[in-house]
Amino acid sequence: MQARLDFISASPAAYAAMGALEKQIARSTVEPALAELVRLRASQINGCAFCVDMHHRDARENGESERRLAAVVAWRETPFFTERERAALEWTEALTLIAADRVPDAVWDAVSPHFSPEQIVDLTLLIGTINAWNRFAIAFRKMPA
Repeated sequence: MQARLDFISASPAAYAAMGALEKQIARSTVEPALAELVRLRASQINGCAFCVDMHHRDARENGESERRLAAVVAWRETPFFTERERAALEWTEALTLIAADRVPDAVWDAVSPHFSPEQIVDLTLLIGTINAWNRFAIAFRKMPA
């Protein structure tokens, strides 16, 4: 598969705007290890090869185990994730697939005990941002290095 467009050089301003979101996320209440699990799961759902590769690698470099990373795709069926991580992954799936079911009350009920209001907003920004990155990478066929 061949890349369609280098979106970074085509619109540096758009890339800078995405970078500003990433800077906010880095300052947010979402811990980096959880952020990588969320990025990986959204990227898996969206089928973004570039982002799956990048976030798998980033998580490994930050100490995440290969076993847990391999199980993110089937997180519900494994004992490897905390209740807080499970809530974040469920929130990730609901927001990534928002057109299917909106965000059911059951998903809200699962996430809200584990995160403060500020953390839920920060988590939602993270999920929205990785979904935007996925759309850039998929639309323009950005390939893993």
